[in-house]
Amino acid sequence: MFGRKNKRLHEQEAEFATRADFERIFTEDMHGLHLLALLLTADENLAEQSFVSGLEDSIHSNPVFRQWARSWSKRAIIKNAIKLVPLSTDQSAAPAIPLQVETGDSQADALIACVTGLEPLQRFVFVMAVLEGYSTAECSTLLACAPQRIIAAKAEVLQHMGNKPCAQVSVPGKYNILAPAMIARTQVA
Repeated sequence: MFGRKNKRLHEQEAEFATRADFERIFTEDMHGLHLLALLLTADENLAEQSFVSGLEDSIHSNPVFRQWARSWSKRAIIKNAIKLVPLSTDQSAAPAIPLQVETGDSQADALIACVTGLEPLQRFVFVMAVLEGYSTAECSTLLACAPQRIIAAKAEVLQHMGNKPCAQVSVPGKYNILAPAMIARTQVA
C-alpha cells in the first residue's frame, strides 16, 4: 500500500518544475527574459529587479507543471514589472522618454526605443497582448483595467507603432514587429 502511494507521489513530483528547472530556464533564456523585463519597465534597474524577482517567485511559488515552466517564468516577470511600474491611465500624463540602450543590433535598438518610449499602460498592453499573445481578458486581469481600456490602449499603440520606423523591426529569435499587419488584424476584432 505505502509503496504504491510513494510511487504515485514520486511520479507527481516528477511532473512539476523544480528549482533546477527554473534556474536552467532563466539561464538559457536570460537574454529574452531580460528583454521582456526591459520592454515592460523601460528602466535597466527595474528590469533587473523584475528579472531577479521573477526567478525567485518562480522557484518559491506553488508547484507548476514542468511543461508550463517557461510561460510561468515570463508571467512572473510580467507580474513583478506590474508591481514596479505605476500604470497611469491618465491620458494627460507626460509621454515616456525612450530608453537609450545599445545592443549592437540596430533593429533591436529601434524596437527597444519605440516600445520604451510609450506611456506605461500602452507599453504593457503592447508587450503583453501583441508581443506575448496575452488575451484582452488576461491583460485586463493582470493590469487591473477594464477590458475596454485594454482594447483602446492596444488600438492606440498599434496606430502609433504603425507610424514609426520600428514598425518593420525583427529581433531574431524573439519578436517580429509588423505594425501595419497587426493594426489590420486588431481592427477586424
